[in-house]
Amino acid sequence: MELFLNEKLGKITLEISKPFTPKATLILAHGAGAGMNHAFMKDLSLLLTNQDIRVVRFNFPYMEQGRKSPGSANSNISCWQLVYSYIQAEFDGLPLFISGKSYGGRMASHLLAETEDLKVKGIIYFGFPLHAPGKDSTERASHLQAITQPQLFLQGAKDKLANVDLIKEVTNDLPNASLKVFEYADHSFHVPKKSGKTDEEILEQLSDEAAKWIFQL
Repeated sequence: MELFLNEKLGKITLEISKPFTPKATLILAHGAGAGMNHAFMKDLSLLLTNQDIRVVRFNFPYMEQGRKSPGSANSNISCWQLVYSYIQAEFDGLPLFISGKSYGGRMASHLLAETEDLKVKGIIYFGFPLHAPGKDSTERASHLQAITQPQLFLQGAKDKLANVDLIKEVTNDLPNASLKVFEYADHSFHVPKKSGKTDEEILEQLSDEAAKWIFQL
């Protein structure tokens, strides 16, 4: 379906995966370089839907317009706000969670940090992009202290965009954060053969960890 945001941002594509008996709703935003129909997004969405979670995927305006660069963070945070408002009104009554792969999760975190009174039960990061490759820093996480909702970090141990020791440092300093590290996994949650696992198995584990955390809340 198409969702009109406003005159400045225009229209975006939005897709809702509906289980027979949904117990919660999760909005899942894509990463910086791939849209809502990337295989990771679609496969994760299906796995979560099979666990009775309604999953909402959408494109940021820059992706909808065929541009490679995310552009202004403010525009993408505004998009998150408008998608949240639409879904919250459409499915009021079920617990609502927000999440994102990499950049999409970081933009979701800014929404929570900068907006009061959102009816969001928690936020899930499928690979929080803590820093640029080779430039270890925690600066991108400074705003996370302003988030009052529970936060779940699902991170690859070999993620070049998030030094695992720094991610542990960040989550240890947050009042209501949980961290699950996937050994051998990179930023895309790809694992080498020596791990003894497949990418598909890692994706199933991501889904299981996310669903378990959602239902605990």
